[in-house]
Amino acid sequence: MEKAKKLSIKHWARNDRPREKLLTGGSSSLSDTELIAILIGSGNREESAVELARRILGVFENSLNRLGKQTVKELMQFRGIGEARAVAITAALELGRRRKEEAVLEKPCVNSSRDAYTIMQPVMGDLMHEEFWILLLNRSNRLIEVLRTSQGGISGTVTDIRMILKNAILHSASSMVLCHNHPSGNLKPSKADMDITKKMTEAARLMDVKVLDHLIMADRNYFSFADEGLM
Repeated sequence: MEKAKKLSIKHWARNDRPREKLLTGGSSSLSDTELIAILIGSGNREESAVELARRILGVFENSLNRLGKQTVKELMQFRGIGEARAVAITAALELGRRRKEEAVLEKPCVNSSRDAYTIMQPVMGDLMHEEFWILLLNRSNRLIEVLRTSQGGISGTVTDIRMILKNAILHSASSMVLCHNHPSGNLKPSKADMDITKKMTEAARLMDVKVLDHLIMADRNYFSFADEGLM
């Protein structure tokens, strides 16, 4: 039996073509697959751009979050994805991440662990190494500044209590939330996590700065010392 020929996107009904759908219905009318297909531009001999995009997303369980963690070289392992297309996909997903980050600039109030997580997830959610950040707040719990205080490797980072307190004082903060990530995905606090929380809380108290919480973040979840009664 003769193998059916691939039907290219230009032969599809106009309303089914990703670019035309975006122009007529707006970007929100497109699926993740169709948006990625636009970035890809064209497929290969066996697949249209939409089919190729669907296959790539399928490998990552249709998760844009997982796709966004891939390097250019890793994306180039897919047949039909060269360097230029891999760079385009990476750049587009990075722009999406930075767009989320801009919400931090709106200086929201932090009244719960969920508020702090919402601010920090776009910043830390995709990290493959450990970092330590602080959220500095005024007397009304409104965000003053979000600062990275240290950056480490996969297994840990060094936390400098003096540097954290210096930043709190320089920004006239009344309170703060500590935040670091576990790239492994394990949210259980280590003994070192417990120790640094206690030391930081005690040191900050001497400077009349309150440590409200310490979040341990993974990909899509978090652990709150305050919620668990550990502060």
